[in-house]
Amino acid sequence: MMTINSIQDEIIDEFSMVDDWLDRYTMLIDYGKDLPPFPAELRTPQNLIDGCQSQVWFTAELRDGCVFYRADSDALLVKGIVALLLRVLSGQPAKQIVDADLYFIERIGLKEHLSPTRSNGLNAMLHQMRLYALALSAKS
Repeated sequence: MMTINSIQDEIIDEFSMVDDWLDRYTMLIDYGKDLPPFPAELRTPQNLIDGCQSQVWFTAELRDGCVFYRADSDALLVKGIVALLLRVLSGQPAKQIVDADLYFIERIGLKEHLSPTRSNGLNAMLHQMRLYALALSAKS
């Protein structure tokens, strides 16, 4: 299993090959297209993330001590951001998710290229992912 940091380093490498931000946005949208389909029955109000401008749904389950997320968004760019977050955090041990320093967001320039409302949404998604990890690890 790859560590959270090794996955982040991989993402930083991928983004470093593309200088133009329009091309980076296209990359993000392409990542979003690779997300597995999100079942309609999970698109419920309790799975919606508060604080996101777009609609973003998240679920999580604990398997073999690791947290696995499923998520989707109705906005293409946000769906790409969701796909990156899942790539980094899904399948990792709960404690590592809670303690993770997600430096890739800063290093690929994502934070500075998001509108304030999208940035708030990103923080809301990260907060919810950590809450899921805490709750699931407390149950086990």
